[in-house]
Amino acid sequence: MTPDEMTPDEERFLRRAIELATEARAAGDPPFGSLLVGADGTVLAEDRNTTVSGGDVTAHPELKLARWAARELTPDAAATTTMYTSCQPCGMCAGAIERSFLGRVVFALSNEQLAALKPPAAGPGVRLDGPHLYDEARAAVAGYYL
Repeated sequence: MTPDEMTPDEERFLRRAIELATEARAAGDPPFGSLLVGADGTVLAEDRNTTVSGGDVTAHPELKLARWAARELTPDAAATTTMYTSCQPCGMCAGAIERSFLGRVVFALSNEQLAALKPPAAGPGVRLDGPHLYDEARAAVAGYYL
């Protein structure tokens, strides 16, 4: 098997993530779904997007599962898991996945493929302005990550 091929179990898990995305869409939410699988193939948790129905713009399934893993698993146990998700995690979710020490993410649609399926974003977007006050900000952070 080449690195680009998937096992039958991986295909089954990824198809479940797509089913969860379909459920989200049917409920009026954006169509995204994810599940977290342990090293032994056990589904540990699964979720779908609830940003509209839950009134929370951060209620992405990848973020919810990363938060669950950070609460419920040791870093060593989290490192043995695989998240299967219907779409490549956004930046917010990718950061949470990294910080919760998940071992691997397998996704169906890439961010580029998703962008081709969506209309262009409305509005001007967020304007970032910085960095500023380096010495003061540095003092708050210096030494924390040692």
